[in-house]
Amino acid sequence: MKKTGFVLILTLFLFACRDKNIPDVSGIKVSLEVKRFEQDFFGMDTNNIAAGLQQLQDKYPVFLEDFLYNILELPPLTDTSTATMELIKKFISDYRPIYDSAMDVFKNFDKQAEEVREGLRFVKHYFPAYNPPPYLITFIGPLEGYSDVITTNALAVGLQLHMGSNFSYYTSEVGQSVYPMYISKRFTPQTIAVNCVKNIISDIAPDPAPGRPLIEQMVEAGKRLYVLDKLMPYTPDTLKIGYTKSQLQGCYANEGRIWNFFVANNFLYTIEPALIGGFMNDAPNTPELGEGSPGAIGHFTGWQIVKKYMEKHDTVSLATLLRTDAQTIFNESKYKPN
Repeated sequence: MKKTGFVLILTLFLFACRDKNIPDVSGIKVSLEVKRFEQDFFGMDTNNIAAGLQQLQDKYPVFLEDFLYNILELPPLTDTSTATMELIKKFISDYRPIYDSAMDVFKNFDKQAEEVREGLRFVKHYFPAYNPPPYLITFIGPLEGYSDVITTNALAVGLQLHMGSNFSYYTSEVGQSVYPMYISKRFTPQTIAVNCVKNIISDIAPDPAPGRPLIEQMVEAGKRLYVLDKLMPYTPDTLKIGYTKSQLQGCYANEGRIWNFFVANNFLYTIEPALIGGFMNDAPNTPELGEGSPGAIGHFTGWQIVKKYMEKHDTVSLATLLRTDAQTIFNESKYKPN
């Protein structure tokens, strides 16, 4: 009885502490069918690849072409030459260990699928006119290739880059040469839903920032992080932005210093691609701010600018925010951290 009472009190406490600004989306229905493409693909009879591909074509009439042509970079499905069949057979053989490991990590996909569905409920709440893909398709692709993408009718998840940050390939010398630790630390099951929702945001509002001044690129990145906050309100900020806990805490503790660095060096309106890349692209750190700082520091600053703007414009919808000019957001935010 004591244990039951404690659980009840804890539940009530958590409910009471829930952010009242988070809408209740539990009643929103979303249709998302999970399809385990990798199981069907690696289950093919490698002595009769052509027949196996025909069965896959019947079950995955859209995704199979995307997988073979865009992910494996093979000729179109109409090419049934011996050379193409041998390439598919070789991929299955070479990647069998990766597939077997993935089946250990993802014996079922229920938890990840529900996390994506929860994100879709918030998408339907905030963007009711948007029709999300009806399928969630998992696959195993090249380790150096695509992972999470949005296709014509599916959210596609490459399990080969979600095996856990300590997966043997990621930590190997070869793996680290392809994906250094600051990147592979994100290759976890927990980032699947985050990446899916990020892809949906990009589908709703493609990023217009490339080629624009740094400040506009920062704000555009900040818009998307702010929207991600609203679509995944219970997800840790570290997963959303890809920083470690200590890195994110350091950014908040030094927010004013970071901003002053951009202002003092007259970087806000630079259009120099190499300079912008140093603040917007993945990197182990931002050298000018110290080894403990994260890379892509511009994303953090843009996020804070948009938060400040939305504090002053709390009736603006997420759809309107995404359409609002980045310079306008910056000007009206009056962002000036201490």
